[in-house]
Amino acid sequence: MPQRTSRLRTAALAAATVLAVGAPTAYAALDAGDDPSPSARTTAVRGAPYVGTHLYFGTARSDGRPDVTDRQFREFVTRRVTPKFPDGLTIEDARGQWRDAKGALIRERSYELTLYYPKSEARSKDAGIEEIRAAYKKQFRQESVMRADETANVDF
Repeated sequence: MPQRTSRLRTAALAAATVLAVGAPTAYAALDAGDDPSPSARTTAVRGAPYVGTHLYFGTARSDGRPDVTDRQFREFVTRRVTPKFPDGLTIEDARGQWRDAKGALIRERSYELTLYYPKSEARSKDAGIEEIRAAYKKQFRQESVMRADETANVDF
């Protein structure tokens, strides 16, 4: 029996040592996602810092005229957006809803236009984006064109 007790103590001591050494390592691994230092990253970061701007264009008109057509929207993009962002853009069809200034729930066909540009150019691109939003609201009598900006790493 003394030999068995000795083995049990040795096994218990080994387990305690593993837990004492391993637990801080496990907690450090779990907390690594909060550490912004490059050494804490678990995946490689690719690409250059960019800003992505998403613009949401509704098609229902507040003056009762017919909805903005695909052709009208494409012409708007050709005339107003492409000259300011000739390097590229993405347009997706969407369905959306929002509450207008009068409190009415508006459900409408929409377009999501996405622009990516270098973060270093964000300040200079802002005025062009705001011109696009204002032009669409005026031309198609829209109450709003939603804008959402995000940062991203972009690689081509």
